[in-house]
Amino acid sequence: MSPELVSILVLVVVFVIATTRSVNMGALAFAAAFGVGTLVADLDADGIFAGFPGDLFVVLVGVTYLFAIARANGTTDWLVHAAVRLVRGRVALIPWVMFALTGALTAIGAVSPAAVAIVAPIALSFATRYAISPLLMGTMVVHGAQAGGFSPISIYGSIVNGIVEREGLPGSEVTLFLASLIANLLIAGVLFALFGGRKLWARGSVPTDGATGEGDAGFADGETPGPGTDATSGTATATGPVTSGATPATPATPATPATPTAPASPTAVAVRPGREAGDTGGTGDTGGTAGIIRLTPARIATLTALVALVVAVLGFDLDAGLTAVTLAVVLSTAWPDDSRRAVGEIAWSTVLLICGVLTYVGVLEEMGTITWAGEGVGGIGVPLLAAVLLCYIGAVVSAFASSVGIMGALIPLAVPFLAQGEIGAVGMVAALAVSATVVDVSPFSTNGALVLAAAPDVDRERFFRQLMVYGGIVVAAVPALAWLVLVVPGLG
Repeated sequence: MSPELVSILVLVVVFVIATTRSVNMGALAFAAAFGVGTLVADLDADGIFAGFPGDLFVVLVGVTYLFAIARANGTTDWLVHAAVRLVRGRVALIPWVMFALTGALTAIGAVSPAAVAIVAPIALSFATRYAISPLLMGTMVVHGAQAGGFSPISIYGSIVNGIVEREGLPGSEVTLFLASLIANLLIAGVLFALFGGRKLWARGSVPTDGATGEGDAGFADGETPGPGTDATSGTATATGPVTSGATPATPATPATPATPTAPASPTAVAVRPGREAGDTGGTGDTGGTAGIIRLTPARIATLTALVALVVAVLGFDLDAGLTAVTLAVVLSTAWPDDSRRAVGEIAWSTVLLICGVLTYVGVLEEMGTITWAGEGVGGIGVPLLAAVLLCYIGAVVSAFASSVGIMGALIPLAVPFLAQGEIGAVGMVAALAVSATVVDVSPFSTNGALVLAAAPDVDRERFFRQLMVYGGIVVAAVPALAWLVLVVPGLG
């Protein structure tokens, strides 16, 4: 059995053990990287650690640290209510606002993970407050980032168009951009319809002054949907109470509490650590003025830090992780009470999971497994079959590794049969681009990992499984559809 095949089988075993036993997949992947790297690939420790994603480690830690501080001092609450006011209380529009925002950021030049790192924590905080499915909100953010990711001035678009030009292939910047935009927009529409979008429309508008009313999920600050909330659709049911330190005001669907509760009160909200009495930061944080969330000095500083993160990443091309850590340290020094527990709220289990899996993928790249698989497909004598297999390789590998990196490897592999003229180069490149990026919703990709790490007050293991299942569906379906729509019509 070839070393490449052994490494793929070990990866399958890691998945099976992680999904059937309560073992962190990242820890399993580190062990697999050590075993395969040492016994099969003859790599030393330096060779194994060459695949450790140090930059992603810092991004995950830095961004979750910064937004943990923002949650602790109530800044995310202020942002949530600002978003409600922006759409005049129509909660159903918020996922589309987040989709458009990340799309705009990537279209004007932001790297996709940077845009997701900026938007996802805010979007998922909103999802928690108004009982929107975190799966819906998280995937809308990622698909939004990919929708704008191939504009002619974007990072992805510039890289792919440069590869096409270097390889001497015919290309179309507009076709590449529109293919990704339309594909992700259609997927977002399907997601919205399947994961609670219609029920969000049925809620109508919520009050934009911070009070709860008809159609509002009515969760106070710090609340999370309890057993009576459907975690997929994000809608309330009558099977159980809401878990919180406060009494919900007016739920969308009346719930039967398991234990007696006090009457609903517009001022009965939990006070988080680091806040003054009467300054809850939630729907009842009025600061003496009904319906208004106060901007305290700590919140103003945190908002300034978030703006500085955007400017540093997009305007000065600074590393998002290092910038976020630096800003978090500054805020922690100025307001230690708000930040005392923030380090503990970093998504360490997610960091272990993602870094372990990507380290093993690095071992696969180091020993040539990915190139071996790509070359095997490229040598097939049937162009259409080779085209669809390359799309699937791009999707599967990209779900665990760099989307741009895999495109940079696959487009050259496609050159030999594209040169024969039987397959249209423009459609094939667009199909590869869509296949290799739409799967970034996988929790093992950078974007999916950021969404998983940014989701507050969720069952992370369950959310991880949801992202993994959804990512698997995307990997299985989208490459075939992209091939059918973009490649088959261009058959020469």
